[in-house]
Amino acid sequence: MGDARGRDSDGFGWSLSQRRALIVLLVVFLLVLCVRLAMDRQYVPDPQPPRGVRSAEVADRIDPNTADWQALAAIPSLGEKRAREIVAYRDHVHATDPTTIAFRLPADLRHVRGIGPATVENLQPYLVFPTARPNEKD
Repeated sequence: MGDARGRDSDGFGWSLSQRRALIVLLVVFLLVLCVRLAMDRQYVPDPQPPRGVRSAEVADRIDPNTADWQALAAIPSLGEKRAREIVAYRDHVHATDPTTIAFRLPADLRHVRGIGPATVENLQPYLVFPTARPNEKD
């Protein structure tokens, strides 16, 4: 009896049929990984390009002084929470002085909680800021 068991396991503790099943499972797993790699391949250039890959999806630049939170949330990497905070800050500025433009420059976005210099730099290609002051008339 010990002789038959020793021939099947060859000292590995696995029978021949168990090893075959394990090899089949490993081959199937590797095939699935290779197919997923081929289908989901993405190339990230180094250094990063000045404009995001999806920046062309925004039809026009958005003015953060007039846009609603849904339009701002469509900007890549901004998200709904930050978009709502931009609108809330803008509304707060207008509540204190209706003639004030909340965001004259990209750096003005830093007044919004959670937006730092890197975020401002990432958002710049998607935003447009007013060139004239509210008191200036044509």
